[in-house]
Amino acid sequence: MAITGLKFTHFLMATTAVAAIAAGSASSAFAQSNDPIKIGVIAEVQSIAGAATPGGAQIAADEINAKGGVNGRKIEIVSYDNKSSSADSVRAFQRAVSDDKVSAVIASYISEVVLALEPWAARLHMPLITPGAASNEITKPVHTDYDKNKYTFHGYLTSAAQALAVCDAAKDLLVDGMKMKTAVIMSEDAAWTKPLDEGYEACLPKVGLKVLDHIRFSPDTTDFTPIFNQLEAKKPDVIVTGISHVGVQPTVQWKNQQVPIPLFGISAQALSPTFWGDTNGAAEGIPSLAVATSTTAVTPKTKPFAAAFKARFGSDPAYTGYTAYDEVYIIADAIKRAGSTDPDKMVAELEKTDYVGTIGRVQFYGREDQFTHGLKYGPDFVSGMVFQWQDGKQVTVWPKKIAEGKLKYPSFSRPTN
Repeated sequence: MAITGLKFTHFLMATTAVAAIAAGSASSAFAQSNDPIKIGVIAEVQSIAGAATPGGAQIAADEINAKGGVNGRKIEIVSYDNKSSSADSVRAFQRAVSDDKVSAVIASYISEVVLALEPWAARLHMPLITPGAASNEITKPVHTDYDKNKYTFHGYLTSAAQALAVCDAAKDLLVDGMKMKTAVIMSEDAAWTKPLDEGYEACLPKVGLKVLDHIRFSPDTTDFTPIFNQLEAKKPDVIVTGISHVGVQPTVQWKNQQVPIPLFGISAQALSPTFWGDTNGAAEGIPSLAVATSTTAVTPKTKPFAAAFKARFGSDPAYTGYTAYDEVYIIADAIKRAGSTDPDKMVAELEKTDYVGTIGRVQFYGREDQFTHGLKYGPDFVSGMVFQWQDGKQVTVWPKKIAEGKLKYPSFSRPTN
């Protein structure tokens, strides 16, 4: 039956009043709810880096719950194995939202996976944070179409920021420290390395390293001999890498073939605590950019978390363990400030994040910045660090303020300068 005239006026007043009461009581209803706040974690649990993601998230949830939760509500981690597949990741994301009713999702260290999830975060209005993917393309849609894509946050350094960090470290360690003058770039062909390599080509010459050659190889490569031979012919002082899906094979061949050129840059598999054993000790002298290691106090929270992770899971955390741990706290703090799990309110509070976690001071770039919702990079924020495998241990060699040792290479690859 239609509502007309005076009855309509009364109806409108009544519904307006109900809406006002509902809005006014939303925060108290949130606080009174006993339902847990669910955070979905989509990860490559068959890999070392992926397995650390739900582990780090669970430790954070347990710590938060031990202190009373968020406004009296417990945090519950709901984990999904994506089998390193974008399709499986999308299905897990849909299930997390529709069936498991999560309030946010932490997902994947693979850029291609996060790029596949980003449109779904927009479609389903679900806050999404990556603990390890790097591609600049992740932040680009947030910047170009903010209203649609504002739900995605980049919880790891972008490829552009990582290139800057490698160049900053190269200036101190290679140019000033070892008087190097030339470099070649060797990166796997992947979404995250295209902007990384563009960054290398721009910033290496600025810090004093002339780029002599640039090779991008398939992640399926098993024999690196032709690549090393090609690069060796150029007689560079250093090989600057961007590798993630590979790592063991080029490291073992670098050692076995006594390649007389030091390696530097990013070797993501070297971040794994098992990398020394995986390479049978060929990792000696391999450095890599990282955001944290178990032995270095990047912040006062780094070593206690690493110790808690090892006590619980029997190994040091991979890098996604640190970031996932921080991200659960960041999400929980945003929900607490918002007094709600409403996604738009959460996004507004996530944008205000100012949190000292295990990897540094976390803030996100704003709407007007090129890397909207990316991690701020710099000495006052997340600046990264460089460690080197020495005698079976990850020894931090940069920056100086947290360094535990000095960069040194095996005799076969030692610079002659």
